[in-house]
Amino acid sequence: MTRFQDVTYNQTAQAATIGAGLIWDDVYAALEPYAVNVVGGRVSGVGVAGLILGGGVFLGLVVDIVFSPTSVSWRAYELVLPNGTVIDVTQSSSPDLFFALKGGFNNFGIVTRFTLMTVPQGQVWGGPIMYSEAVVEQVTAATADFSANCTDPKAQLITTYNYLAGLPVISELLFYDGPSPPAGVFDKFLAIPSLSEDVSTRSFLSLVRSYPGNETTGLRSASGVFNSVSVTGFPEELLDLVLEEAVYWSTSLLPLAGLFVSYDVEPFLPTIFTHNSTPSAYPGSRERAVFPINIYFAWALALDDDAIQNATRISAERLYNKAVELGQPIEGAPLYPNYALSDEPLEDMYGDNVEALKRIKDSVDPDNVMGLAGGFKF
Repeated sequence: MTRFQDVTYNQTAQAATIGAGLIWDDVYAALEPYAVNVVGGRVSGVGVAGLILGGGVFLGLVVDIVFSPTSVSWRAYELVLPNGTVIDVTQSSSPDLFFALKGGFNNFGIVTRFTLMTVPQGQVWGGPIMYSEAVVEQVTAATADFSANCTDPKAQLITTYNYLAGLPVISELLFYDGPSPPAGVFDKFLAIPSLSEDVSTRSFLSLVRSYPGNETTGLRSASGVFNSVSVTGFPEELLDLVLEEAVYWSTSLLPLAGLFVSYDVEPFLPTIFTHNSTPSAYPGSRERAVFPINIYFAWALALDDDAIQNATRISAERLYNKAVELGQPIEGAPLYPNYALSDEPLEDMYGDNVEALKRIKDSVDPDNVMGLAGGFKF
């Protein structure tokens, strides 16, 4: 797929066609001279195709900005069907496939290009801050306050509790879609003593590249390392348990070689699922806004695979039960596919859409050619 490296911007349509072999850094760099952008990856090194086909969570969903053209000369997806035929998929030409590709991964063929709607992009403000364990309670309190009270759609953050070989580093990625945030939005985070800080007014590309996304390269990060819990908010009591889980597993699994334990908290706005009314494979339901807690473990040796995956299951269950105890209505809430454990039931991500997705898969791939590829399968 690495040969699909093109980025083409159409100013009239306000849309960009991007190759599936790119990472988002390359897309942002290509669009920067035009002062436009697309919704994509938030940290360096994230692949275009995997993020989009898995739903793509940012300030909204990347699948919600897939271009739906009225002109026959435009495509939303360029798709190689399992029989080798190349087609352009749009909402009008292939409504079933248009629906299925919005979060349904690689079940329906190989997508070689995507066309996304663009938006104007100027300077942004933000960057990473690293904190020591001594101030973790202050970071947790500030995150809970941001989750409960910030309604500015231009403001976003990721709070991450990291433990590498048992050593803690709490990281914060702050983002404001403008040259400076209004007073009060991030003041609590900036007031906490830090180990390092790289926060400034900068280009969006600079912001993305400021936050390391590949610190576990070489570890077994492809072996069911992700797990997730969908919640409706991040009260301090829930965040306290997130921290407890990070500490517990980084300690109890410490004898395992190359252990890296990370819990990411992403407090989006309740409008996250409201930016597009076009049906999509993910989420299975848009009736309620839910936000992912990303559980991410990496390790060095194959003999530890089962122990690590079981640990993420236990941790996810504890966090789910705590959220329910706090009154959050998360029963049946869709899990974000890109963060789901490899053996997660399809219904947990796609809900009532599973049967429709299976029918679409059978219609375009009766010989199950795409069953030869990895990932979740309908």
